[in-house]
Amino acid sequence: MNASVQFLLQHGYAFLFAFVLAEQSGLPIPATPMLLAAGALAGIGRMSMSAAWSLAVIASVTGDSLWFVLGRWRGVSILDVFCRISLEPDTCVQKTRTSYGKYGVNWLLFAKFVPGLSTIAPPMAGMFRVGALKFLVMDTAGSLLWSGVFLWTGWWFRDQLEVVALYLSRLGSGLLVVLLAGLLLYIGFKYFQRQRVYRDLRIARITPHELKRRMDAGEKVVVIDLRSDFERAEGTIAGSLTPTDDDLEGLVAGIDGAEIVLYCSCPNEISSARAALRLKKHGVKRVRPLEGGFPVWKELGFPVGESVVATH
Repeated sequence: MNASVQFLLQHGYAFLFAFVLAEQSGLPIPATPMLLAAGALAGIGRMSMSAAWSLAVIASVTGDSLWFVLGRWRGVSILDVFCRISLEPDTCVQKTRTSYGKYGVNWLLFAKFVPGLSTIAPPMAGMFRVGALKFLVMDTAGSLLWSGVFLWTGWWFRDQLEVVALYLSRLGSGLLVVLLAGLLLYIGFKYFQRQRVYRDLRIARITPHELKRRMDAGEKVVVIDLRSDFERAEGTIAGSLTPTDDDLEGLVAGIDGAEIVLYCSCPNEISSARAALRLKKHGVKRVRPLEGGFPVWKELGFPVGESVVATH
């Protein structure tokens, strides 16, 4: 057995814990291969399945708990930190909000299986004031399910994975080079994907100060709230409209002659920017996202009231 494989066998538990903790902390290091490998090693008697499973759950819950506390402490601003260290496009933020709106805290059971939601789910739970005990119970259950699926998959297909490991072992010291190259390619792909999203979302924003000035001057501006119902519980920009059944196009079709301003709570205003671009493609010319969204509007102390459910 070559030195590289022997090293991995001797430090398998530490590698498993580190990879799972790194992924759940938001770093672009996939833990799935380590879970599969640990399951296969357990199947051939080189690791303890119970120990591997326990370590994976502890690492996962540890990383998630940190994000949960940060989400509760820092609120929406922590999403900016997440989006800076994560290579997943920011659409995962909106997907998480949608999942939370549909399933409540139960989405913690399956969030880890959805790319981009695994890391963002815990801080969102903190933001939406999920109880600490409830979060811990649901997150532990989700971690057990997620890690168990891949550990037992590795155990079940241990013979096939052992053949793969045999071929990899013939690479000798090149094995670590292959693993490092694969990781770098993964990071490079995610970075390219992220930059493409930002490039596609380039569109002129309107600042909160400019919007307030125009509203105070009585100019014809229609403000539309794109957030979900539970986000609106913290308030809205006074007088803003809320689309019914997410029918933004239908609402805008009844607006004539006014500039339309869209706002959300996403970092980089990603949801409102996407919606603005979609409306422009449908022929709506005067539409802009609100820079900083509702969080910045509220931080500036500008008027907060109730939204109006639009009918059309």
